[in-house]
Amino acid sequence: MAMTDVLSAEDIKKAVGAFSAAESFNYKKFFEMVGLKKKSPEDVKKVFHILDKDRSGFIEEDELKFVLKGFTPDGRDLSDKETKALLAAGDKDGDGKIGAD
Repeated sequence: MAMTDVLSAEDIKKAVGAFSAAESFNYKKFFEMVGLKKKSPEDVKKVFHILDKDRSGFIEEDELKFVLKGFTPDGRDLSDKETKALLAAGDKDGDGKIGAD
């Protein structure tokens, strides 16, 4: 499954482009711009599974660094600071990874 099976290619392009500058990533704005906020829980889980590159059932810190590339190959890598902020926002139980729920 490709990201464009769930989200609009145009929305992905705009969202990734909006955060192309280093240290500019804002996960709340990004997920809104890419259209995830309007998607069903099932569609959000589909996106999660696309981003879970090692198929572990979790998105770990090393996968988060490349999250923008998960949406489009043109995306940049997140900085360590941006990666840690995204992990902190999604890691509800403090185990260092983000689960599908």
